[in-house]
Amino acid sequence: MQRNKQINISRALALAGAFNFLFSCARACLIPFLTLYFRQLGLTPAMTGVLMGTKHLISLAWSPVACLLSKHYNKRRAVINISLVCSAAAALVLLLVPLVDVRPQAGSCNRSVLSGGPTQILGGDLPSSVAPSASSARTQTKTNTAPASQSGVTSTAKTLSFTESTLNRHNQSHLQLPPFNATVVVENSAGEWTVGGYVMHHPTPSSAAPVRSKRSEEQLGEEKAEEEERRFEFLGSLKLMDPQHQLFFLILIIVSVWEFVSAPLEWTADDGLYEYLDSADASDRYGSTGVWGLLGAACGVGGAGLLVSRLSCLIAGRIPRSAVHFFCYAALAAASLPMAAHLSLHLNKKRDRASGLLKAVRLVRGSPRALLCAVTALLVGVAGSTVDNFLLWQMQDHGSGELHMGLSLAVALLSQAAFPLLAYRVSKLLSPGRVLVIAAASLGLQCFYYSFLWGPWAAVPAQVLSCFSGGALWWAVGHQCEDVATPGAERSVRRVYDALCLQLGSGLGSFAGGFMAQRFGLAWLFRGVAVAVMAWCACLPLLQWKAPRQRRINYSRLLAADASEASDSESEQERDWLEKAMEDDRNSNNNNNNNYYYGRRVNH
Repeated sequence: MQRNKQINISRALALAGAFNFLFSCARACLIPFLTLYFRQLGLTPAMTGVLMGTKHLISLAWSPVACLLSKHYNKRRAVINISLVCSAAAALVLLLVPLVDVRPQAGSCNRSVLSGGPTQILGGDLPSSVAPSASSARTQTKTNTAPASQSGVTSTAKTLSFTESTLNRHNQSHLQLPPFNATVVVENSAGEWTVGGYVMHHPTPSSAAPVRSKRSEEQLGEEKAEEEERRFEFLGSLKLMDPQHQLFFLILIIVSVWEFVSAPLEWTADDGLYEYLDSADASDRYGSTGVWGLLGAACGVGGAGLLVSRLSCLIAGRIPRSAVHFFCYAALAAASLPMAAHLSLHLNKKRDRASGLLKAVRLVRGSPRALLCAVTALLVGVAGSTVDNFLLWQMQDHGSGELHMGLSLAVALLSQAAFPLLAYRVSKLLSPGRVLVIAAASLGLQCFYYSFLWGPWAAVPAQVLSCFSGGALWWAVGHQCEDVATPGAERSVRRVYDALCLQLGSGLGSFAGGFMAQRFGLAWLFRGVAVAVMAWCACLPLLQWKAPRQRRINYSRLLAADASEASDSESEQERDWLEKAMEDDRNSNNNNNNNYYYGRRVNH
């Protein structure tokens, strides 16, 4: 008879903590800086918002499905390993997309992205190889255009007009692009050429008229027929687009594949570990691994910012230093493979995760206070996506480098990790409902502060408020889960709040925030989000007061009442001993659950 395998709880928790540390460190090396890389590629805020929103919505739809399939076919470990390898490979594919401008400006590699109306200026200054020829042109004129308000960056473009003879004379000798496709030549719908930050107009229609007259009608008819055929083909439609939209759709495909292969990892690993601990009656220790995710993310984002800031703008003369984020992500993901191969996983076929999620949705929908908490989590996800996507843009516009950004984000993560030290005192002073209001208000104050940045280190003081906007928020959500969930459904209810905030709210916020940033600028985006969050915080206490409170049956008081009939002389303190013991046990479980929440928030 085969002996059962001995369960080692300490070993399982150590492996899970180390895996969470490394994987969170890997994600933090790249994910916070990903939108900054999109900006360096020349994408507009609206395009960046669509990319990040698509990423969150794919994770929302695919994570539970992939988790159920891996459990049904008992392939959890294979899914985790394949997800690690494929996500690292998909991230490196983004490096094949050429950068628009990687030349240093004013001693740093930060660049200003100008997004205008009909003409997209994809580069910075005019290359030195073009400048001499432009200055010697006979028909050269200079005009200053208005600052580009859509991207929130105040910059000036220079417009130069060239005759056909000037372009032909300098085409071979001067119009040479820097390495790594550093400057892009674009022909927009208005018939203008964009080279770097300069717009060169086509020859006048009168000069091009003789050329058109030489074409035969048959050739024109054939060209029109070919163009009509291309309109019905996807690849043909891409050829008709301008280079910026071609770049956008290419990155959208890569990001979608990347999220498709990386989304199943976290849910699959969480379910396997929880069922392993639950089989040994140690599920109360499950949340202790979440704090390692926070510490790993703080180390990853701070270390990546420090490392990249010490490098030159171009590595080996061709590779931009921003590519180091992708290399660090791939290296740490590969380092996580040995630990993922030895993770303690368990398969409990009796537990149906799909029905558990549906039951959790019904529980949240049936409680007015739980619905208010869900709306708050959704709104916090919308506001949080604005901070995650465009805070680094705002910092870059005010002179911040990779070092300032990395250390600023590390301070926010460490402040969230410090909240469990204050949780006991906060629970004695404030109810979970009031803590939820204060946490959301703290996030609104942060967004309002970000709209008035003035220097490289200006964002650091506001990051300390993440102790409440992140840590206190999930502590209050954890208490709400305990109040509404039935025995055995606690994790499913947490998954509902997790999906509302981290996926659905972040996805919707990314779409809306990108278009608002393009239309009104980054500063007004943060102010608008702050006003919306603060308005909800003003209404939330009144709604909580009006919402009926569902009371549970207190079995300890029933036992105390039975005991009082037998002995009327027993004191009130002695009769409530069971109630106090249950309260202490609930507080310890909530602290562990909060650590789980913090780790989940970091990985997104």
